[in-house]
Amino acid sequence: MESANETVTTSSTLEASRGNIRLADWFFRSKTASVLWLAARLWLGYGWVNAGYQKLWGSEKAAFWNGGGVGVKGFATAGVAGSTAGKGAGASYGWWAGFLHSFVIPNASWIAKLVTVSELAIGVLLILGLFTGAAAVAGLALNLVYMFTGSAGVNPAYGIVAVFLILAWRNAGYLGADRFALPRVRDLFHRHTPVKGTEAPRPAKVAPAH
Repeated sequence: MESANETVTTSSTLEASRGNIRLADWFFRSKTASVLWLAARLWLGYGWVNAGYQKLWGSEKAAFWNGGGVGVKGFATAGVAGSTAGKGAGASYGWWAGFLHSFVIPNASWIAKLVTVSELAIGVLLILGLFTGAAAVAGLALNLVYMFTGSAGVNPAYGIVAVFLILAWRNAGYLGADRFALPRVRDLFHRHTPVKGTEAPRPAKVAPAH
């Protein structure tokens, strides 16, 4: 009787695992699900493009692009101050506060321009669906930088969507430029000719019997 119960339990577990596999397969491989990833891409891409636009041409231009890094310096300084005050409003880790103090603040001018261009590039790539996985990784890295410094805002939501886009990287860009770019990149790095010394030895010719 116990053996029969164990068989039923094992069968149920296998069915559940197969159901989970089928669901994950649908999300990350189904062309129907690529419509969902398109919506996620456009939403996240617009957010990044808008953030970069505001720093280059919009309301934050004076603090980022034309201000010698005033925006980055103020952001990093607030992170360091919050960390030393121990109020939980700044950098949560001492090593990160040290990085902000010793590297980010002295180099705020070019870092501000790098952040601006990066945000614009990430947004454009996500909207086009070009190298979607790489763009999502770059966006997630910026989200982590902002959160480590003590800023929440939209960063947790952006980070969650970015993780899913990374997991579905090929399918996420199927309704976009990745549908054509990724096969070309694959072919570019694919060896069309065998490397010398790697060919399998040919069998020796056997003389016909007389």
